[in-house]
Amino acid sequence: MTIEIMVIHGPNLNMLGQREPEIYGNKTLYQINSELKEHAKKAGVKVETFQSNYEGALVEAIHKATSLYQGLIINPAAYTHTSIAIRDALLLLNMPVIEIHLSNIKKRETFRHNSLITDIVLGQISGFGYYGYIMALDALMRLVQKDI
Repeated sequence: MTIEIMVIHGPNLNMLGQREPEIYGNKTLYQINSELKEHAKKAGVKVETFQSNYEGALVEAIHKATSLYQGLIINPAAYTHTSIAIRDALLLLNMPVIEIHLSNIKKRETFRHNSLITDIVLGQISGFGYYGYIMALDALMRLVQKDI
């Protein structure tokens, strides 16, 4: 059985590389997704990526993950601080989930300090830029393969 991991990117992440590069870095979402897929391929793992600016589409992607994937990485972006719908959808999953943020949300504006999903996910990685996605992928691959 091939291990498959889903990576979900929230609103405005489609604008990476253009939007506030001093905070989010210069890599585009396409570049991040390509690096994730290549990194996973070397380990014999398949990664599927999804991005939407719409909360309902993100919820539907989480619903889809319930039966197709063995792990999930999610960057809810601005919905981190506001979306009970995304939180409730994540509660449906019976797999490890890692929350990722490019910037350190605790070093940002006060309204960004609170995450509505941190207490229900396996862990949170923030502040490492695009490399945080690789860190999350490495952790999930090991967890799913029972190496941790």
